[in-house]
Amino acid sequence: MSSDSSQSPIEVDALKKGFGAQRVLDGIDFQVAQGETLAVLGKSGAGKSVLLKLMIGLQQPDSGSVKIHGEEIAALQPGQLNEVRKKMGYLFQNGALYDSLSVAENVSFPLSHNTKMPDGERKRKVKELLANVDMARDLNKMPSELSGGMQKRVGLARALALDPDILLFDEPTAGLDPITADEIGALIIGLKKQRKMTAVVVTHDIHGARKFADRLVLLRDGKIAMEGTFADLQKSKDEFVVRFLKDAC
Repeated sequence: MSSDSSQSPIEVDALKKGFGAQRVLDGIDFQVAQGETLAVLGKSGAGKSVLLKLMIGLQQPDSGSVKIHGEEIAALQPGQLNEVRKKMGYLFQNGALYDSLSVAENVSFPLSHNTKMPDGERKRKVKELLANVDMARDLNKMPSELSGGMQKRVGLARALALDPDILLFDEPTAGLDPITADEIGALIIGLKKQRKMTAVVVTHDIHGARKFADRLVLLRDGKIAMEGTFADLQKSKDEFVVRFLKDAC
Protein backbone atom coordinates (compact mmCIF):
# COMPACT_ATOMS: atom_id res chain seq x y z
CA MET A 1 0.00 0.00 0.00
CA SER A 2 1.04 3.54 -0.52
CA SER A 3 2.87 5.20 2.37
CA ASP A 4 2.12 8.70 1.20
CA SER A 5 0.61 10.31 4.30
CA SER A 6 -0.80 13.17 2.22
CA GLN A 7 -2.94 10.79 0.16
CA SER A 8 -6.60 10.38 1.06
CA PRO A 9 -7.34 6.82 2.26
CA ILE A 10 -10.41 6.73 -0.01
CA GLU A 11 -10.52 8.23 -3.51
CA VAL A 12 -13.50 7.76 -5.83
CA ASP A 13 -13.25 9.18 -9.34
CA ALA A 14 -15.83 9.20 -12.17
CA LEU A 15 -17.38 6.01 -10.82
CA LYS A 16 -20.14 4.46 -12.93
CA LYS A 17 -22.24 1.35 -12.38
CA GLY A 18 -25.39 0.12 -14.04
CA PHE A 19 -27.54 -2.99 -14.17
CA GLY A 20 -29.00 -3.52 -17.61
CA ALA A 21 -30.60 -0.28 -18.74
CA GLN A 22 -30.61 1.13 -15.21
CA ARG A 23 -27.77 3.55 -14.47
CA VAL A 24 -27.29 3.38 -10.68
CA LEU A 25 -24.13 5.49 -10.36
CA ASP A 26 -23.29 7.94 -13.13
CA GLY A 27 -19.93 9.57 -12.47
CA ILE A 28 -19.37 9.84 -8.71
CA ASP A 29 -16.36 11.78 -7.40
CA PHE A 30 -15.28 12.26 -3.78
CA GLN A 31 -12.41 11.73 -1.37
CA VAL A 32 -12.41 10.89 2.33
CA ALA A 33 -9.56 12.27 4.42
CA GLN A 34 -7.76 10.37 7.18
CA GLY A 35 -9.95 10.29 10.28
CA GLU A 36 -12.97 11.78 8.49
CA THR A 37 -16.49 10.35 8.62
CA LEU A 38 -18.48 10.81 5.41
CA ALA A 39 -22.22 10.14 5.36
CA VAL A 40 -23.79 9.13 2.04
CA LEU A 41 -27.47 10.07 1.84
CA GLY A 42 -30.16 9.55 -0.75
CA LYS A 43 -33.53 8.02 -1.40
CA SER A 44 -34.00 4.26 -1.68
CA GLY A 45 -32.49 3.02 -4.93
CA ALA A 46 -30.08 5.94 -5.17
CA GLY A 47 -27.09 3.58 -5.31
CA LYS A 48 -25.79 4.02 -1.77
CA SER A 49 -25.29 0.33 -0.96
CA VAL A 50 -23.94 -0.35 -4.47
CA LEU A 51 -21.30 2.32 -3.80
CA LEU A 52 -20.10 0.46 -0.69
CA LYS A 53 -19.94 -2.85 -2.57
CA LEU A 54 -17.80 -1.21 -5.25
CA MET A 55 -15.51 0.25 -2.61
CA ILE A 56 -14.81 -3.13 -1.06
CA GLY A 57 -14.63 -5.01 -4.35
CA LEU A 58 -17.83 -7.06 -4.00
CA GLN A 59 -18.90 -5.61 -7.36
CA GLN A 60 -16.95 -4.27 -10.32
CA PRO A 61 -17.54 -0.77 -11.75
CA ASP A 62 -18.45 -0.23 -15.37
CA SER A 63 -15.87 2.55 -15.44
CA GLY A 64 -14.15 4.96 -13.12
CA SER A 65 -11.93 4.36 -10.15
CA VAL A 66 -11.99 3.41 -6.48
CA LYS A 67 -8.66 3.68 -4.70
CA ILE A 68 -8.05 2.53 -1.13
CA HIS A 69 -4.73 3.81 0.18
CA GLY A 70 -3.71 4.36 -3.43
CA GLU A 71 -4.61 0.80 -4.53
CA GLU A 72 -7.01 0.57 -7.49
CA ILE A 73 -9.58 -1.92 -6.18
CA ALA A 74 -10.83 -3.13 -9.57
CA ALA A 75 -7.28 -3.94 -10.73
CA LEU A 76 -6.34 -6.18 -7.79
CA GLN A 77 -6.01 -9.95 -7.95
CA PRO A 78 -8.07 -11.89 -5.36
CA GLY A 79 -5.11 -12.33 -3.00
CA GLN A 80 -4.21 -8.64 -3.20
CA LEU A 81 -7.84 -7.63 -2.70
CA ASN A 82 -8.07 -9.78 0.43
CA GLU A 83 -5.03 -8.00 1.87
CA VAL A 84 -6.67 -4.62 1.29
CA ARG A 85 -9.93 -5.85 2.79
CA LYS A 86 -8.14 -6.80 6.01
CA LYS A 87 -7.68 -3.08 6.64
CA MET A 88 -11.34 -2.34 5.95
CA GLY A 89 -14.19 -3.17 8.30
CA TYR A 90 -17.69 -3.62 6.84
CA LEU A 91 -20.86 -3.45 8.90
CA PHE A 92 -23.70 -4.99 6.88
CA GLN A 93 -27.19 -3.56 7.10
CA ASN A 94 -28.62 -6.63 8.86
CA GLY A 95 -25.50 -7.46 10.88
CA ALA A 96 -24.91 -10.58 8.69
CA LEU A 97 -23.95 -12.74 11.66
CA TYR A 98 -23.45 -16.47 11.20
CA ASP A 99 -26.59 -18.08 12.68
CA SER A 100 -24.80 -21.27 13.71
CA LEU A 101 -22.03 -19.45 15.62
CA SER A 102 -22.21 -17.82 19.03
CA VAL A 103 -21.55 -14.12 19.53
CA ALA A 104 -17.95 -14.84 20.56
CA GLU A 105 -17.41 -17.21 17.63
CA ASN A 106 -18.77 -14.62 15.18
CA VAL A 107 -16.32 -11.99 16.43
CA SER A 108 -13.49 -14.52 16.52
CA PHE A 109 -14.11 -15.65 12.93
CA PRO A 110 -11.89 -13.06 11.13
CA LEU A 111 -9.13 -13.57 13.70
CA SER A 112 -9.22 -17.36 13.26
CA HIS A 113 -9.11 -17.14 9.47
CA ASN A 114 -6.67 -14.27 8.98
CA THR A 115 -4.19 -14.42 11.86
CA LYS A 116 -2.06 -16.94 13.76
CA MET A 117 -3.09 -15.44 17.10
CA PRO A 118 -2.87 -17.99 19.95
CA ASP A 119 -6.20 -19.16 21.39
CA GLY A 120 -5.77 -17.36 24.70
CA GLU A 121 -4.86 -14.07 23.07
CA ARG A 122 -7.71 -14.42 20.58
CA LYS A 123 -10.24 -14.99 23.37
CA ARG A 124 -8.97 -11.91 25.23
CA LYS A 125 -9.22 -9.89 22.02
CA VAL A 126 -12.81 -11.04 21.44
CA LYS A 127 -13.84 -10.11 24.99
CA GLU A 128 -12.22 -6.70 24.58
CA LEU A 129 -13.99 -6.08 21.26
CA LEU A 130 -17.36 -7.07 22.73
CA ALA A 131 -16.77 -4.92 25.81
CA ASN A 132 -16.14 -1.94 23.54
CA VAL A 133 -19.68 -2.31 22.12
CA ASP A 134 -21.26 -3.20 25.49
CA MET A 135 -21.86 -6.84 24.58
CA ALA A 136 -19.34 -8.62 26.84
CA ARG A 137 -22.10 -10.29 28.90
CA ASP A 138 -23.64 -11.85 25.79
CA LEU A 139 -20.65 -13.62 24.25
CA ASN A 140 -22.20 -17.10 24.60
CA LYS A 141 -25.57 -16.17 23.11
CA MET A 142 -26.64 -17.11 19.60
CA PRO A 143 -27.66 -14.43 17.06
CA SER A 144 -31.31 -15.55 17.26
CA GLU A 145 -31.32 -14.51 20.93
CA LEU A 146 -30.28 -10.93 20.14
CA SER A 147 -32.30 -7.86 19.25
CA GLY A 148 -31.58 -6.01 16.02
CA GLY A 149 -29.51 -3.40 17.83
CA MET A 150 -27.50 -6.07 19.66
CA GLN A 151 -26.81 -7.87 16.38
CA LYS A 152 -25.44 -4.65 14.88
CA ARG A 153 -23.21 -4.17 17.93
CA VAL A 154 -21.79 -7.66 17.46
CA GLY A 155 -21.40 -7.00 13.74
CA LEU A 156 -19.45 -3.85 14.58
CA ALA A 157 -17.20 -5.75 16.99
CA ARG A 158 -16.50 -8.30 14.24
CA ALA A 159 -15.78 -5.51 11.73
CA LEU A 160 -13.16 -4.15 14.14
CA ALA A 161 -11.49 -7.51 14.82
CA LEU A 162 -8.53 -7.01 12.45
CA ASP A 163 -7.96 -3.39 13.58
CA PRO A 164 -8.94 -1.80 10.25
CA ASP A 165 -8.23 1.85 9.60
CA ILE A 166 -11.30 2.22 7.33
CA LEU A 167 -14.88 1.32 8.27
CA LEU A 168 -17.83 1.05 5.89
CA PHE A 169 -21.33 1.13 7.37
CA ASP A 170 -24.43 0.09 5.43
CA GLU A 171 -27.50 1.61 7.12
CA PRO A 172 -26.22 1.08 10.69
CA THR A 173 -29.40 2.46 12.31
CA ALA A 174 -32.00 1.02 9.91
CA GLY A 175 -34.88 -0.71 11.65
CA LEU A 176 -33.84 0.45 15.12
CA ASP A 177 -35.85 2.45 17.62
CA PRO A 178 -34.64 6.05 18.18
CA ILE A 179 -32.83 5.28 21.45
CA THR A 180 -30.92 2.30 20.01
CA ALA A 181 -30.15 4.29 16.85
CA ASP A 182 -28.65 7.04 19.01
CA GLU A 183 -26.53 4.43 20.80
CA ILE A 184 -25.16 3.12 17.49
CA GLY A 185 -24.45 6.70 16.42
CA ALA A 186 -22.58 7.27 19.68
CA LEU A 187 -20.45 4.20 18.95
CA ILE A 188 -19.52 5.65 15.55
CA ILE A 189 -18.54 8.95 17.20
CA GLY A 190 -16.52 7.07 19.82
CA LEU A 191 -14.61 5.12 17.17
CA LYS A 192 -13.72 8.36 15.41
CA LYS A 193 -12.34 9.84 18.62
CA GLN A 194 -10.58 6.76 19.95
CA ARG A 195 -9.18 5.20 16.79
CA LYS A 196 -9.03 8.14 14.37
CA MET A 197 -10.71 5.88 11.83
CA THR A 198 -11.79 6.86 8.35
CA ALA A 199 -15.43 5.95 7.76
CA VAL A 200 -18.13 6.00 5.08
CA VAL A 201 -21.66 5.65 6.44
CA VAL A 202 -24.55 4.96 4.07
CA THR A 203 -27.71 6.00 5.89
CA HIS A 204 -31.27 7.29 5.71
CA ASP A 205 -30.83 8.68 9.22
CA ILE A 206 -30.27 12.40 8.66
CA HIS A 207 -30.51 13.08 12.41
CA GLY A 208 -27.73 10.60 13.16
CA ALA A 209 -25.61 11.78 10.23
CA ARG A 210 -25.85 15.33 11.53
CA LYS A 211 -24.19 14.17 14.76
CA PHE A 212 -21.52 11.75 13.59
CA ALA A 213 -20.56 12.90 10.07
CA ASP A 214 -17.94 15.53 9.27
CA ARG A 215 -19.28 15.82 5.73
CA LEU A 216 -22.30 14.58 3.79
CA VAL A 217 -22.89 13.54 0.19
CA LEU A 218 -26.44 13.49 -1.17
CA LEU A 219 -27.05 11.25 -4.20
CA ARG A 220 -29.71 11.84 -6.84
CA ASP A 221 -30.18 9.95 -10.12
CA GLY A 222 -26.72 8.44 -9.87
CA LYS A 223 -24.94 11.75 -9.32
CA ILE A 224 -23.92 13.88 -6.35
CA ALA A 225 -26.64 16.48 -5.85
CA MET A 226 -24.91 18.16 -2.91
CA GLU A 227 -21.72 17.74 -0.91
CA GLY A 228 -20.75 19.56 2.28
CA THR A 229 -21.54 19.87 5.98
CA PHE A 230 -25.05 19.60 7.35
CA ALA A 231 -25.07 23.39 7.62
CA ASP A 232 -24.24 23.58 3.89
CA LEU A 233 -27.21 21.35 3.09
CA GLN A 234 -29.48 23.50 5.23
CA LYS A 235 -28.37 26.63 3.35
CA SER A 236 -28.91 25.07 -0.08
CA LYS A 237 -31.65 26.53 -2.27
CA ASP A 238 -31.66 23.50 -4.58
CA GLU A 239 -35.23 22.21 -4.78
CA PHE A 240 -34.25 18.54 -4.41
CA VAL A 241 -32.00 19.22 -1.40
CA VAL A 242 -34.66 21.32 0.31
CA ARG A 243 -37.31 18.66 -0.28
CA PHE A 244 -35.03 15.84 0.86
CA LEU A 245 -34.21 17.60 4.14
CA LYS A 246 -37.87 18.43 4.73
CA ASP A 247 -38.96 14.83 4.15
CA ALA A 248 -36.08 13.40 6.20
CA CYS A 249 -36.53 15.75 9.12
